[in-house]
Amino acid sequence: MPTPSTGRAGFHPLRVSEIEQLTDDSVAVTFTVPPELSDAYRHTPGQHLALRRSGQHGEEIRRTYSICAPAPADGEPPALKVGIRLVDGGEFSTYALKELTVGDTVDVMEPTGRFVLAPRPGHFAAVVGGSGITPVLSMAATLLAREPEARFCLVRSDRTAASTMFLDEVAELKDRFPDRFQLVTALSREEQQAGLPSGRLDHARLTDLLPALLPVDAIDGWFLCGPFGLVQSAEQALRDLGVDRSRVHQEIFHVDDGSAPAPAPAANAPADATLTATLHGRSGNWPVQQGETLLETVLRARADAPYACKGGVCGTCRAFLVSGEVRMDRNFALEPEETEAGYVLACQSHPATPDVELDFDR
Repeated sequence: MPTPSTGRAGFHPLRVSEIEQLTDDSVAVTFTVPPELSDAYRHTPGQHLALRRSGQHGEEIRRTYSICAPAPADGEPPALKVGIRLVDGGEFSTYALKELTVGDTVDVMEPTGRFVLAPRPGHFAAVVGGSGITPVLSMAATLLAREPEARFCLVRSDRTAASTMFLDEVAELKDRFPDRFQLVTALSREEQQAGLPSGRLDHARLTDLLPALLPVDAIDGWFLCGPFGLVQSAEQALRDLGVDRSRVHQEIFHVDDGSAPAPAPAANAPADATLTATLHGRSGNWPVQQGETLLETVLRARADAPYACKGGVCGTCRAFLVSGEVRMDRNFALEPEETEAGYVLACQSHPATPDVELDFDR
């Protein structure tokens, strides 16, 4: 199993081999990986891909989508499939659902991300909402197929049955591994014939539900993925239930729905600041223009600076803060252990001291 990438990957043009309609507003897109790129696209379950295209005015558009296919075994060619849900006003998702066809070529970044679960013995659980199922589907399918001593519980929340992505794939896991795969479904806008009553999985409900389903203290890893509100509710519920934070991993989708806190206003920001950055073994220093992020500063001089979402979600632009201080607007990608170790998100960081140094290679 490959080591999770830290985001130093490059783009390659890959051919679209299949487009599957999942729901009225979502598709699964499969890419063919040529043999010479097989090693570059081997992924750890949970990782994501950045897709790139040019916009209407020639601007570069990048969007990040999680790989939903199981990770390949040694010697097998990588299977690259991502789930894409239509977002109102989303340039890439609109293109993917309405224009993209089999045979088209898309620039695809090599797999990155640290929201991962490499197969190992143990009991694991996930709480997901909507398209948050995509990385967790890869985790569960790979784990159960590779590790006979592992179990997985999936608690998923969707609006309605018709809006549920990868419904058949999850049902197949239940059929293949009935004794090791536990599935609990909650629908927020539709009653079910069996299972949980309709309604959102909020903090109070999860605090009651999770201990009734699982031996909470015995779970080896919790994986939370979906909208900000659901992930925060699940994290708080686990904290209240006494789960150590080292066992809780999260990835946020959809942070611009009003549920996430607004960035804090700048305080005592230096009028003039200089950034020194090391990237791919080469260093440089540049003045930081008023209001721009440190990623934007680097991109003015280095087009190869790593990034995907620019929203503080994917973690592709993670860098080590060598010296100085920064203020991050948002952080939905780095674990507490990473920030304590000195890592920051360049796309969300502004200088808080006159001189700041970042290392993208660590």
